[in-house]
Amino acid sequence: MMDQSDHDTWVMRAQRRPVTSEAFEALERAAAHVQGGGLLVVPTDTVYGIGALASDPAAVARLLAAKGRGRQMPPPVLVAGPDQLAGVVADIPSAARALIETFWPGALTLVLTAAPDLGWDLGETGGTIAVRMPDHPLALSLLRVTGPMAVTSANRTGEPPATDAAAARAAFPSGAPLGGHDDGSGGVIVLDGGPTPGPVPSTIVSLAADRALTPVVLRDGVLARAALAAVVDPVLRAAGAAPLADATDGQPREVGA
Repeated sequence: MMDQSDHDTWVMRAQRRPVTSEAFEALERAAAHVQGGGLLVVPTDTVYGIGALASDPAAVARLLAAKGRGRQMPPPVLVAGPDQLAGVVADIPSAARALIETFWPGALTLVLTAAPDLGWDLGETGGTIAVRMPDHPLALSLLRVTGPMAVTSANRTGEPPATDAAAARAAFPSGAPLGGHDDGSGGVIVLDGGPTPGPVPSTIVSLAADRALTPVVLRDGVLARAALAAVVDPVLRAAGAAPLADATDGQPREVGA
C-alpha cells in the first residue's frame, strides 16, 4: 500500500515523463469520444477512473449503468483546475480554498454545495457535488479540452479498483484501446497511461452547506487527517470554529478516482 511520500514520488516522476506525439493523438481521440457522449477509462494519480462528460445526462446515465451503480451514489467530478469550478459550485468556503491551494492538484476530493442553476444530472446529489483536480498529466490535459468529467473508479461496484489499463479493460470487456475502431455508439474506450500508484483512493472532505466551518472527513485516503488539519485548523480557528480533529460521518464510501 502506497503512503503519502511514495505517492508524491510517483507524481513527480509522472510529471517529468515526456508526452509523446502518440500520446497527444490518443488524447485528441479520447477528448472527441467524451465530447461525443462516450465513456472513457482514464488514468489518475490514485487509480484508473471511468468517466463521461459531466454536463451530458445521457452519458452519465450510461456511466452509472456500466459501473453497476444506482443514482443514489452520484459520481465525483474531475476538473483541470479551480477555474473550472465557476458555475459548478455555489461558493468555495475559506477552509475549502485553503485546502485547494495546498493539495490541488492531488488526492483530495471536496464535497461542496452545487451551484443552484447547475442543471447537471449526476444522480441524487442532495444539492452537493464532489470535485477533485487530479495530479496526472494525461488526465489534466484531457480535462482542459473536455471540461469537467464525472469520473468514478474503473471497476464494477464492489470490486477492487483498477491500477493499470489491463485491469480496467478486464472490468469493462467492451472497452478497446484508443487505437481501435470507435463506431460512435458511446462505448467504453481506454486511455492507457501506464500503472497508477493506487489502490489507495483520494481523501474526501465535505464542506458543503453547514459544513463550511465544520468540515467532516467522509473517507480516509492518500492524504492523512493530520496533513488536512495542519492546513484547515488555522482557518477554522480564525473564524471561531472548532478544529477538524477526527470528525467523520461514519459512512463507508466506495473507492473513487
